[in-house]
Amino acid sequence: MNQVSRSLKFVSANRRVREDRRFVAGHGRYVADIALDGMLHVALVASQHAAARIVSINAIEAMKMPGVVYVLAGEELSKATDPLMNGLDTPNVRRFPLAVGQVRYVGEWVVAVAAESRAQAEDAAERVRVEYEPLPYVIESEAALDPSSPPVHPDHGSNVLLDRTFVWGEVEKHFAESPRHLSFRVTWGRSSTVPIETFGVAAKWDPWREMLDVWASIQMPKYPDQIARALRVPLNSVRVHQDVDVGGSYGVKRGIKQTVLVSHLARILGRPVRLLEDRLDNMRAGDAHGPDRIFDVDIAFDDDGIVKSMKMRALDNVGAYAGRSPFQLGKPIGAIVGPYKIQSVQYRAVAVTSNKAAQEAVRGFGQAPTNYAIETAIDKVAAATGLDRIEVRRRNFIRNDEFPYLIPSGTHYDSGDYHTVVAKVLAHADYEGLKRERDGLRAAGQCAGIGVAACLEPSGGNSSFEPLLNEKNTTTTWMDSCRIAVDGLGYVTATIHTTSSGQGHETLAATVIGEVLEIDPDLIRIVRPDSLSSLPSNSPVGSRMAVMLGGAAFHAAQKLKAKVLRLAAHQFGCREDEIRYEAGAVSYAAKKLDWAEHVNIAHRNFHLLPEGMEPGLEVTHVMQVPTGAKLPENGRVQMYPCHSFEFHLVLVTFDPEIAKPEIRRYVIGHDCGTVINPHIVKGMTLGGIAHGIGASLLEEFVYDGEGQLLTQSFMDYLLPSSHEVPKVEIVHHCTPSPFTVLGQKGSGESGYLGSPAAISGAINDAVAPYGISFSKLPIRIAAISDAIAGANISDEKAQT
Repeated sequence: MNQVSRSLKFVSANRRVREDRRFVAGHGRYVADIALDGMLHVALVASQHAAARIVSINAIEAMKMPGVVYVLAGEELSKATDPLMNGLDTPNVRRFPLAVGQVRYVGEWVVAVAAESRAQAEDAAERVRVEYEPLPYVIESEAALDPSSPPVHPDHGSNVLLDRTFVWGEVEKHFAESPRHLSFRVTWGRSSTVPIETFGVAAKWDPWREMLDVWASIQMPKYPDQIARALRVPLNSVRVHQDVDVGGSYGVKRGIKQTVLVSHLARILGRPVRLLEDRLDNMRAGDAHGPDRIFDVDIAFDDDGIVKSMKMRALDNVGAYAGRSPFQLGKPIGAIVGPYKIQSVQYRAVAVTSNKAAQEAVRGFGQAPTNYAIETAIDKVAAATGLDRIEVRRRNFIRNDEFPYLIPSGTHYDSGDYHTVVAKVLAHADYEGLKRERDGLRAAGQCAGIGVAACLEPSGGNSSFEPLLNEKNTTTTWMDSCRIAVDGLGYVTATIHTTSSGQGHETLAATVIGEVLEIDPDLIRIVRPDSLSSLPSNSPVGSRMAVMLGGAAFHAAQKLKAKVLRLAAHQFGCREDEIRYEAGAVSYAAKKLDWAEHVNIAHRNFHLLPEGMEPGLEVTHVMQVPTGAKLPENGRVQMYPCHSFEFHLVLVTFDPEIAKPEIRRYVIGHDCGTVINPHIVKGMTLGGIAHGIGASLLEEFVYDGEGQLLTQSFMDYLLPSSHEVPKVEIVHHCTPSPFTVLGQKGSGESGYLGSPAAISGAINDAVAPYGISFSKLPIRIAAISDAIAGANISDEKAQT
């Protein structure tokens, strides 16, 4: 609940993002800027087979090349390190940074070459000779699910990593009572975030201090812990430098295998080692792929379009290794009914391995594909009942007077006002006028369609989906923290304990602290200590930093303010509730102490301090996730504490022969509670929409029938450009969360969670006159033009 009694001065104000200054001026500090004396560089030898036994590796010629220092293969590395951690309880799905014994996908790293320069390492890598014995492989999800398919990990016994069915509510009863049912399948194609900066890591081992120093472009919870476990060293022998900027991530930069690889080389060679992925390394084997998912959905509803129950099977092809990717089937459980009052749900989550590159966490952690499936269901209900798609959504929405609202899977939604957000968007866009524009375009011979999507962004970054899918995991805390210190001259410095991934955390923390202390945020310095000097943090994942870092900064500032009030009350000889704090000064009756006087007393006048108070002004706060302290019970769980809402309205048009979609209008209504910095939220939303345009129309990692990756560069893996991303109109609304200090909710995944569903709906509305539709993303230009041509041919045949 909002714990600031006065009107807000800095929060929600139109203030600059402080990080932007150094980025725009080219003064960011990335892994590629880390220059260590005597540093070696790594190039990689990758598999050309989807599955094969490694018969032999011959590095003799490579070792003769100029500048080459070492050639490392998987067998040697596996003897010196432990397998990388799996989130699920799958001990026989073992993974090392380099392939051991066999390769499991095209591009898997087999050998690492360390040399004086990257160019020398690459030249030498071409001289490494690897003899393979090809093995049977499996590429597609349905085939991998078949018990007779070639096992990716024979010791595991099958390709199924996870097969869990949850039933929440009286599903069969509701299906039996409902007069209407429909079933459908939709597919989310494998895409990702492909950040501007590929993953990079540099490591240095000091044998005399027994200390590993790491600089990496990470976005990864428990990163130092996993390094220490894999390398078999104490955690306090690993120091991760968190003052490294990250050139884009949105989930994928986990970097454990890369870090273990270079750290091992640094340890055995006694020299710093750096690995910077090139684009090919990153796209085919950088652990940077996202969900690859098939949804089979059944919906039970009535003639008024009221959805009573849903059955959903989500089959995810996670690639060759488990990693954290199966958990992307878990997070959507916390918003499994979207913003709708669906009374019961059956959800079957299935994850299979295949001979594709491994998945990792991608923006939204599986929520965007699930939203696509849910929104497709609502569109199909509207079509079946002959009702307007927005009207069906309105009828099924949770009302604003029903919050906190308990959904069947056990999560309480905190707050929302979905009907008002939709009404604001329709009024802003002139919905009736938009429909007339669509119909006019159709009359002129164009294909034109309107798409809508209403979805939630669970935020606050809980970990409860992990014990839900792995009962051996009993984690119930997912904390974040902040430390604030006032120096002897009165200047405020706060520490945050994670890397920068472009979400403006320095601005966030300074704004919140400035709000509480009533100090200009620009005067507050924010620093990022290394991991050995840090408090607990679980990094910027799960759209959590506004809630968690913002909350930790708020509470730390409140503690500091309380210390100042106690100190002042002691000087005045009065109770703390009798004094007044304003802009750092404290007054009582005619007496007043300004900020400099507090600082002077705290740092220099021990004799004036209250009994038991330590000198100085330094405080710490470690914050637990609101509502997040319980393990799942009977398959039900309070997932994330906060739920932002977004409503997308899109008009798309294209020529029926060329079929290149143009987004003519894009309006989004967005409610993430109290906005701490409008520029950051706007940037997140616009970037997310651009990402969603890519996922819905352009981006896909495509494999052929032999397991070869066909999209290994930006010549084939198409990203949206300024030509494809339209002007986006943002309509704001605010329903504060009752669980956060300022009413804020998350916005780091906004835009992306609904844009693919809305764009898909617009395309399908545009081609509806031809009697066709699309059920797989991305919807490519060729697919649209071919389908329209096929429909025209069929129509001509019918006429003749």
